Amino acid sequence: MTRVSEPSLSSADVLRRCLCPGSYDPITNGHLDVITRAAALYDEVVVAVLHNPAKSGTFPVARRIELIRQSLPQGQVSDRVRVEAFAGRLLVDVCQELQVEAILKGLRSGTDFAYELPMALMNRHLTGVETVFLPGNPAYEHVSSSLVKEVHSLGGDITGLVPDVVLAALRARS
Repeated sequence: MTRVSEPSLSSADVLRRCLCPGSYDPITNGHLDVITRAAALYDEVVVAVLHNPAKSGTFPVARRIELIRQSLPQGQVSDRVRVEAFAGRLLVDVCQELQVEAILKGLRSGTDFAYELPMALMNRHLTGVETVFLPGNPAYEHVSSSLVKEVHSLGGDITGLVPDVVLAALRARS
């Protein structure tokens, strides 16, 4: 019996992937900044929309995915970004399944770093996957999904803090 072998991949053929996890409820311009910059560093960025069944979100996961896809700059960025939902599994298991080499997290402040560091160390302990921290754009340092939702619900103007499609979706819910 003759065996046909798979062609071997050279290091130039291997895609470099990172995973950007979050609830993205809703996606903000700060999130988009980090995803766009990640797309310049990696061949593929997997935006992992995480769902916590214990929490009721503003938007269902499927709608969040749709809003993220509609918010991505078209062209090279959108070509490098894949958006998927994940629930009920360890993030490192998702990384192994997708052959992701790094988890990429945007940081707004030292508080974010203090929150993210123990998770990064645990993820490395569990599987060896590294976490890359990318400083956020200072223009969005004060922006979080929860704060955006709160300000919007009380009639505040969140123009410029979220993509236009998200602003329209939030207004439609009001």
